[in-house]
Amino acid sequence: MSHSHSHSHDHNSEGNHNKAFAVGVSLNLVFVFIEAFYGIASNSLALLADAGHNLSDVLALLLAWTASLLASRGPTEKRTYGFKKTTIFASLASAIMLLTALGGIAFESFGRFSDPRPPDGVTVIVVAAVGVVVNTATALLFVSGKKHDLNIKAAFFHMAADAGVSLGVVAAGAGMIMTGALWLDPVISLLIAAVILFGTWGLLRDSFNLLMDAVPRHIDAAGIKGYLSGIRDVLGVHDLHIWALSATETALTAHLVTANPQIDNELLWEAQRRLRDDFGVKHATLQVEKEDPQTRCMLNPRDCR
Repeated sequence: MSHSHSHSHDHNSEGNHNKAFAVGVSLNLVFVFIEAFYGIASNSLALLADAGHNLSDVLALLLAWTASLLASRGPTEKRTYGFKKTTIFASLASAIMLLTALGGIAFESFGRFSDPRPPDGVTVIVVAAVGVVVNTATALLFVSGKKHDLNIKAAFFHMAADAGVSLGVVAAGAGMIMTGALWLDPVISLLIAAVILFGTWGLLRDSFNLLMDAVPRHIDAAGIKGYLSGIRDVLGVHDLHIWALSATETALTAHLVTANPQIDNELLWEAQRRLRDDFGVKHATLQVEKEDPQTRCMLNPRDCR
């Protein structure tokens, strides 16, 4: 049996990400209070909806940050994989919080159609414009790591989308000033809710699947099985499992049936390297079995596929 572990941990990168999370949380938390205050003062549901969304962003960033810190802790005798999976739990919790907030936003928005209240359009434009700046600045904090870390990539695109949402609120304020159409406020709120729902549903689905140890979406399971089956002297592959250790790390176990009675360590090393470099599997465990019909592997019954 052979194990492959990735120890190439970039402490400078981790420190930069911690700073990015700290600055991002601080910026967005301050903006939430500003946006909520002026949303109430100006009677703008669009601002209040966006403030609620930004508050959920703060909580999501805090969850992601905490999970990232826990995931960096080493394994123990009790938790042999450490706390890596906390990153997936954080994603699921974030998705549930966002979906819960959506109900309140949608309920209030529909109520405003029958009971419109004129907001202060200028205030809406100014505060939301600040939101464009804050969300864009936060997104830029994660640019450097988004190519190498799926968590950082998700944070980047989430905040970039928020900048677009705030830009939509600016458009609503401008539209109400120019046309006097009060229905623009609840409509923009519903559009904000739709944007959140669109992004959150995928997050909820992926988080749930990873918690159920499904194959991560970016992993080519068929390609992996084809590669393992094509390794020199390998006659068959069974008991192949691929699952997420965390939001950024994938594990694999497989039994390889071989005609070679000797264990080839070089072959195992090359297989682990290919699984890491070509398929994104950082933690691979391969069990090599000699072909022998009389002592068939108990995990490879004849009807096993």
